Amino acid sequence: MYTEPREVKFHPCFNEKAHINVARVHLPVAPKCNIQCNYCYRCIDPLEVRPGVSSKILQPKEALHYLGIVVKEFKELKVVGIAGPGEPLFNVETFETLKLIHEKYPTLYLCVATNGLLLPDKIDELGNVGVEFITITINAVDPEIGSKIYSFVYYKDKMVKGLDAAKILISNQIKGVELAVKRGMIIKVNTVLIPGINDHHIKDVAKKIKEAGAYVQNIIPLIPIGVFKGRRTPTCDELQGIRKKCEEIIRQFRLCKMCRADAVGIPGLEVGFMERQYGTSEYFHA
Repeated sequence: MYTEPREVKFHPCFNEKAHINVARVHLPVAPKCNIQCNYCYRCIDPLEVRPGVSSKILQPKEALHYLGIVVKEFKELKVVGIAGPGEPLFNVETFETLKLIHEKYPTLYLCVATNGLLLPDKIDELGNVGVEFITITINAVDPEIGSKIYSFVYYKDKMVKGLDAAKILISNQIKGVELAVKRGMIIKVNTVLIPGINDHHIKDVAKKIKEAGAYVQNIIPLIPIGVFKGRRTPTCDELQGIRKKCEEIIRQFRLCKMCRADAVGIPGLEVGFMERQYGTSEYFHA
């Protein structure tokens, strides 16, 4: 039913077979963010397991040194990703780090997780530093729905709110997918299932990202934090039902562990590696 690029077999977050035997590392070099999702709260925390959380923020050369330790420790490592704890494309340190890694470890696959707002502007820069995998979080393709999910976007030195913010974000996300696919990059789209807001709309998201050229969709349950602290998380039946409907349109990934921005190892088997290396002396919050 689906074609599969050769490289996918080496990425545990794109391929379910690789998920159980291929290691990856997330380097937390990107603390700043340019949008406010209503389900997000970024922080430094040694224990909490979710996106937007790290034990420390690394500088690019520090990240390269840390990667050297990881490479020696995890022989099954294939992928180096940058997933925050903020928005990677909004932090110059992301590109400095990727360039250093691409030069020193050219056989490792590079991956970036992004909200997509800056993807059209940064696609050439990502290609130049060797990025082959991109994960984009797209929760809506209807601005009316998107305006309920995002408080604001900060784009071209302006803060934009409401419907206009959602229009800018969604337009750039879809354009970014299309441009990335043209460059030969492999795209996964994360979609947060938010009951009562986008649960009836995710099939439309699946159709749009498939048209744009995305390889796989990863539908994940809402974690009720931030503005959405009082909302309920979807049930397992709701999650599986929507995945089944969307699988008629685009390949679905079902093993996501909703990893931290400093995750390392085989997904789901992390053992606090970064905390042991650095401790937790640095703190910040959104």
